[in-house]
Amino acid sequence: MSVETSPRLRPVSSPQNSLVKELRRALSSGDLTADGCCAIESVRLVEEAIRSGLRFRALFFAQSAQAASRRLLPQIGARVDTLLLPDAVFNSAVSTESPQGVAALVHLPPRTLGDALRPAPPLVLVAAGIQDPGNLGTMIRSAEAFAASGVVLGEKTASAFNPKAVRASAGSLFRLPVVSARLSELCPELARRGLRQVAAVSHQGTPLHQVSLDGPLALFVGNEGAGLPRDLLASMDEVVAVPHSSRVESLNAAVAASILLYEAARLRTLP
Repeated sequence: MSVETSPRLRPVSSPQNSLVKELRRALSSGDLTADGCCAIESVRLVEEAIRSGLRFRALFFAQSAQAASRRLLPQIGARVDTLLLPDAVFNSAVSTESPQGVAALVHLPPRTLGDALRPAPPLVLVAAGIQDPGNLGTMIRSAEAFAASGVVLGEKTASAFNPKAVRASAGSLFRLPVVSARLSELCPELARRGLRQVAAVSHQGTPLHQVSLDGPLALFVGNEGAGLPRDLLASMDEVVAVPHSSRVESLNAAVAASILLYEAARLRTLP
């Protein structure tokens, strides 16, 4: 059964259309567009962007996904550019192997370190060299789930705008302050603001159940393989390990971050 095309949808057949090229470039590079837009893909992420109150620059539908447009278009401002693309053109622009036929360019609000440290007492997660974008997205999702005030990305960390990170964040990237900083500048600034700095390690740290994670706090989680650099570990107020079976060499970085965030949230919600 054919689906009637909405008059709001502007047919575009060329893969060289400027908006299509921006979508393709942003998804392939894993970065923002020149004007600060994040490329997102899938019905769920577009719905999360709407729910989060983000401003849309453009919305793209594949010819085969016009049914989804009937549900989404009434939720999008009339001034947003909405494009209808042949399936082949849409598929050439996006990054997933089995696309749903819906994508968008959305404006993310600018964030600062100050935003990531509010409200008081701040609980901030610091990703120090997390290279897997899926892990990073999961960490951002857990940070929102356990009421962290923000996430800081140190150098050599994957881009939060990588399509895999965006998908794994499940919309948390749209709502939670996520900022980048050089660790050599971040640590003194966190100390100046009164945050205790705690690093997660696989072994030879204070067992988690012996560490207090209340008050103003920054939780550092390092590279999936190498962990945190020694000089950074030496600057921490506390080094903590999550006890686990000796048969398992180490925990996944996102799992370790989630456990620490949960424990911090648990302590903060006790009467």
